[in-house]
Amino acid sequence: METRKTKIIAIEGIDGSGKGVQYRRLKDALINMGYSVASMDFPVYDSFFGKEIGGFLSGAAGVRADEVDGKSMALWFALDRFDRFKNYQDGEADILILNRYVLSNAVYQSIRDIDLYKPDIAEWVFEVEYEHLGLPRPDVNLVFSIAPKAAEENVGKKGFRDYVGAGKDVYESSHDIQTRAMAQYLAYAARYDDIAVIPCMEDGRLLPIDTIGEAVLEALRERGIIV
Repeated sequence: METRKTKIIAIEGIDGSGKGVQYRRLKDALINMGYSVASMDFPVYDSFFGKEIGGFLSGAAGVRADEVDGKSMALWFALDRFDRFKNYQDGEADILILNRYVLSNAVYQSIRDIDLYKPDIAEWVFEVEYEHLGLPRPDVNLVFSIAPKAAEENVGKKGFRDYVGAGKDVYESSHDIQTRAMAQYLAYAARYDDIAVIPCMEDGRLLPIDTIGEAVLEALRERGIIV
């Protein structure tokens, strides 16, 4: 089996966990360390599939994302990634950073109200995306651990976004969904060894951005992704 040339890092966590900030910070840090870095941000809201996802998340499509059965909703996110990766070539960069990826699909389509008490679909999502669609598995999923209340306060600071305007999408606006999503990320971290949890809080307070960023780099060093 041919060894993959590009290391892949997925940035994961609930809405408002600081993923976007750490995604950009990590890219800059790796470039400054001498790595060539590529990046992708999901969903791709200006793509065909991404526009449909935006409609589901905002409720503008007439059907809300939290009302669609889990497997059907998961397929929209999977196809958005498949479309984005069509022209991807391994080895074009030393490191590829992904802001949300397959793990988030497994999490969010399994913890909505309509998903409760149904079988876990994580393995099904992984089979669809990695096996059938051929998307590359990340070398590590970095999950940012934060109290849902603190994350919700951060969501309120995001400002205008094309797919939802100045408000929150249907997942962001549900405290129960965010709480269950955080718990599910941590449950998957205990189950799968390609997940590293990055603590973002201490004694009930958010840690400084730089402190979290250093924890990210340390996790990557521990796994041999960077030196």
